[in-house]
Amino acid sequence: MSKPLAGKVALVAGATRGAGRGIAVELGAAGAVVYVTGRSTRSQRSEIDRPETIEETAELVTAAGGQGIPVQVDHLDSDQVRALVERIDAEQGRLDILVNNIWGGEQMFSWDQPLWEHSLDKGLRILRLAIDTHIITSHHALPLLIKNPGGLVIEVTDGTADYNTKNYRISFFYDLAKSSVIRMAFAQSKELAPHGSTAVVLTPGWLRSELMLDLFGVTEATWQDALKLQPHFAISETPSYVGRAVTALAADPAVSRWNGQSLSSGQLAQVYGFTDLDGSQPDAWRYLVEVQDPGLPADVTGYR
Repeated sequence: MSKPLAGKVALVAGATRGAGRGIAVELGAAGAVVYVTGRSTRSQRSEIDRPETIEETAELVTAAGGQGIPVQVDHLDSDQVRALVERIDAEQGRLDILVNNIWGGEQMFSWDQPLWEHSLDKGLRILRLAIDTHIITSHHALPLLIKNPGGLVIEVTDGTADYNTKNYRISFFYDLAKSSVIRMAFAQSKELAPHGSTAVVLTPGWLRSELMLDLFGVTEATWQDALKLQPHFAISETPSYVGRAVTALAADPAVSRWNGQSLSSGQLAQVYGFTDLDGSQPDAWRYLVEVQDPGLPADVTGYR
């Protein structure tokens, strides 16, 4: 089996579950050494209080063909992040891929409260979790990443630059958090380019994360049962799909052509030819604009 990322070292910051886990596992399948970080371990859960752990993710990475290394890190703690990067440097001597996927705000934002009614403490906590964590991680990791030309930074968000510019995303704090990450990738692209490195922002489509499946009361095996409640869920994708997008970017010797751009899993599938686990190529953001937002009946024909 081809291992296009053999010899490469990746850090997936925020790899406990969801997109982070999918990305870490696919990087492992491509042969990378993958440091997987998060706050939830088998002995200690984060404030999200879910069962997924970084140890499980690391084991999945190794089972896929890579080397998974779990490290418990609170990415709001500068000292912990500095120690993480120093460990990667000591053990590997390089960092080729940084994926900033830290989020952790699932339990804090309100779907229907405007700014003045939303808990201010929770709102500011969302911004710290979604923005400060990425800044702290890049601050410490980029000096190691730029030691070797060809380094890649992927900021993971929800929504494309075009979509988020034109649309209000759920609530004030969620909107600000997810849109800020897009600008972070653009800013890093300008500072990394002189060092031969690349930064992009990447969004999955409607992700069938563990949390989303739980919200619909389904499993990955029975996910289509959720269409009774939300027919547009037919465009959804597994975390492996965005993971394959990351792997395709990381294995592309011409990845610098994407520097500073906003990308989606569905868009990159058309360029690189990868598929989701079921062999389909869902293009959720085009579907959202052309079918769901205009209020048309659910129909994924031509969109996956």
